[in-house]
Amino acid sequence: MKYIVKIFVVTFLALICTHSFAEQKIVILDLTYVLNQSKAGKGAQDFLKKTYDANQKRFEEIEKQLKKDESDLLTKKNVLSKEEYGKSMNALRKKFSDYQTERRSAIDKLTTKRAQAREVLLKKLEPILGNYIKENSISLVVDKKITLGNKPENDITAAIVEKLNKSLPSLNLK
Repeated sequence: MKYIVKIFVVTFLALICTHSFAEQKIVILDLTYVLNQSKAGKGAQDFLKKTYDANQKRFEEIEKQLKKDESDLLTKKNVLSKEEYGKSMNALRKKFSDYQTERRSAIDKLTTKRAQAREVLLKKLEPILGNYIKENSISLVVDKKITLGNKPENDITAAIVEKLNKSLPSLNLK
């Protein structure tokens, strides 16, 4: 009798649990796709890429000039006095140090802008996602990166990108 009651209770709890889980709606969102493929995300990436490329080109030119200055100085080593050579070498080292500082600063600025753009996108995405969850009675939204498989009809990425494009057509990065 004791085992029958246990079996009945376990069966009853299993039925209740499966019934409650069956009513919950779980959807998938590819957050990386949303951030990279929305209009604002693409615009930010394009701006950051152009800025990076412009910086790279400028820094390559500075680097070439520094190398040229160094080779010129090395060819004049025998002609110049030790004092003049030392002064010239110190000036070249100073230029190189300034170049490295400027390059590091430009990279840090670009990294900061990228983080700010991501933060703005995520802040704008949060209420859109909240409204979508309420409207469609969704219980759980899972990032696509951590799922092993899903049905295509459970993916809400396209709908979220569309809503984000309407509410935030671009970011003003400058």
